[in-house]
Amino acid sequence: MAELKELSPDVVRAGADLRVAVGRIARRLRQAHAVGDMTLSEVSVLARLDRDGPNTSGALAELERIRPQAMGVTLSELESRGLVSRAADPVDGRKMLISITPAGRNMLSQRRSESAERITRALAEEFTAVERRRLLAVLPLLDRLAEKL
Repeated sequence: MAELKELSPDVVRAGADLRVAVGRIARRLRQAHAVGDMTLSEVSVLARLDRDGPNTSGALAELERIRPQAMGVTLSELESRGLVSRAADPVDGRKMLISITPAGRNMLSQRRSESAERITRALAEEFTAVERRRLLAVLPLLDRLAEKL
């Protein structure tokens, strides 16, 4: 990986500007939800379980790049709200598998719908058709960047 000082000033500035812009979008979407609503970490774990299926707490911590202790806190909160459940691994009974519950899927769907609606409304009201096409063209690059981080 290239040292930061070896990179061109344009690349360094693009990285900093992108971090700020993405951070602002994430903050605005988080702020739009009611106080006491789910944290970003909780939503991320539910989304991963919904997409990938049951997994262990340790594996989820590694995939989410957080400490196992932090994952334990997140999972306990989700479990107390009935959004995930734990069951013994059928292959290795010493391990517990975490699964998303129907209530968790419902909550995740609701959150996605609310966020998507806010984004859609902003795109429709504040951006031209040309600007919307430009944003759509960048999405594969943003996905690729997310995978590399």
